[in-house]
Amino acid sequence: MIEKLNKKDINQIMNIWIKENKSTHYYIPEAYWDNHFEEVKKEILKAEIYVYKEKEEVCGFIGLSRTYIAGIFVKKEKQSMGIGSKLIEYCKSKYPELILSVYAKNERAIAFYEREGFKIVKEEIDKETNEKEYVMVWKQ
Repeated sequence: MIEKLNKKDINQIMNIWIKENKSTHYYIPEAYWDNHFEEVKKEILKAEIYVYKEKEEVCGFIGLSRTYIAGIFVKKEKQSMGIGSKLIEYCKSKYPELILSVYAKNERAIAFYEREGFKIVKEEIDKETNEKEYVMVWKQ
């Protein structure tokens, strides 16, 4: 089930955020994620967040800033089960266009977004990590 973020779920959300960032973005020092943890936690509480739950367990979430997908995260053991697609579909039903940035080295995520209809429209360098990233867009 997809629902808006309930503040009582913030610890589960942040647990997924830190674990999946460190695991997926192995090319970025773990300290980068640790150093941004509190800042991200504050921003998440202010953002438009949709959570995918099974019973009371948060399995994944997506964060939006208007039509920009700031992040989508699914617990490792729940990946490849359609949760990410359901979160994207939910957002597609709310907005006629979605934009995101993804690290070029994150090939699995790029393939996922392309399957969801996103197209690479620009290449840039993330100033904080110095990593190449792609800007991807989906339009209705």
